[in-house]
Amino acid sequence: MKKEVCSVAFLKAVFAEFLATLIFVFFGLGSALKWPSALPSILQISLAFGLAIGTMAQALGPVSGGHINPAITLALLLGNQISLLRAVFYVVAQLVGAIAGAGTLYWLAPLNARGNLAVNALNNNTTQGKAMVVELILTFQLGLCVFASTDSRRTSPVGSPALSIGLSVTLGHLVGESPGSVGVDKNIALVTTTLSLQIYFTGCSMNPARSFGPAVVMNRFSPSHWVFWVGPILGAALAAILYFYLLFPHSLSLSERVAIIKGTYEPEEDWEEQREERKKTMELTAR
Repeated sequence: MKKEVCSVAFLKAVFAEFLATLIFVFFGLGSALKWPSALPSILQISLAFGLAIGTMAQALGPVSGGHINPAITLALLLGNQISLLRAVFYVVAQLVGAIAGAGTLYWLAPLNARGNLAVNALNNNTTQGKAMVVELILTFQLGLCVFASTDSRRTSPVGSPALSIGLSVTLGHLVGESPGSVGVDKNIALVTTTLSLQIYFTGCSMNPARSFGPAVVMNRFSPSHWVFWVGPILGAALAAILYFYLLFPHSLSLSERVAIIKGTYEPEEDWEEQREERKKTMELTAR
């Protein structure tokens, strides 16, 4: 565990999660600003969040895995894909990155366009229980997409994982976004609703960091803020259980699973590479 934390690769990965979440939140929330001359549409906001997550997954995914979402990170921990320590560092980096992204946007945006910085809220008399289920379903489909598109065991063509994940986030926003949560004019909202078939529920979080960042900056924690943590985390967790334990389980022993959680697991292929390196070193020494 200590070896993992002290490695340069680990520190780069944590920084990548911070930076990716910062940029994702900045562009996502930025698309929802209430400019007087051009109020945002649901389609615009949905595409912005999807393109932002897809771009960051493509750019920084090779460094950290491109989680950019505490719900996904915790689900991967549950699915026995990452160590406990890595999960903790990732979640902290994501939350700090979200605050930094929202704070930067708050500083840059003029007062008349800032609004509530797209803080997630319940709309149209949606109860907290129903809102939690909506967030659960939205993040469940995102989790399945992430796990399937990034599974290295798959031999069939999967296309671009970054594109798939970006489209999954866009889909969630088309369903969960609400014009009321971003201050869109009612007439514009009516047209947009007809075009995108979106349903007004929660403003669409699917990501606790995305909800946490602007809530901290605006100091607006509503009694329903827990919905944007519990819903996404439960949805991603259910997706992890379904994918990693029922549909495509890993053939790992209990000791190997414990080693993964502790951060000490080394796959057989890594052992082969290390053995070859040691062999070459011994040959060079012998000469």
